Amino acid sequence: MSDEPPVRVALRVADVAAATEVYERLGFVQVGTVPDPNGLVLMAILRRGPLQLLVDALEGIPFPDSAREQLTRSGPRGLGVVIGIEVADVDEAARLAAAAGCIIAAGPESAPWGERYVEVEDPYGYAWKFFRVLSDPPGDGLQAAADAWFGVD
Repeated sequence: MSDEPPVRVALRVADVAAATEVYERLGFVQVGTVPDPNGLVLMAILRRGPLQLLVDALEGIPFPDSAREQLTRSGPRGLGVVIGIEVADVDEAARLAAAAGCIIAAGPESAPWGERYVEVEDPYGYAWKFFRVLSDPPGDGLQAAADAWFGVD
């Protein structure tokens, strides 16, 4: 039986070592690296609960030279994707993210759909959502969210 986490996310960055430090400050633990023949780290493997995060170098790993790979290298990265992680303390997660150089995009706040959350953008252009499900939400779920978003009274 393997101890591999059931969820894996790979992010491409220009500086694997610097990105690893940021993600460690967001609660990930480094469990391995893959260096090139000169010792430069091309991939860091980090874990947080059931999530394994692979931090890959933009250059140096022999990915196939496809149209997608060319777009990945030119960026921007992460558009339209938000990585969500449940945390015990959303406000603390926001403080840690800000201290790690992330930009707070939304929150921390309690949302009508039943969670307290903060959304941040890391220094590499990836969006993260740290959340906690509320036992007593401020609204009546998804309808309250729709009403808040579209101004329905």
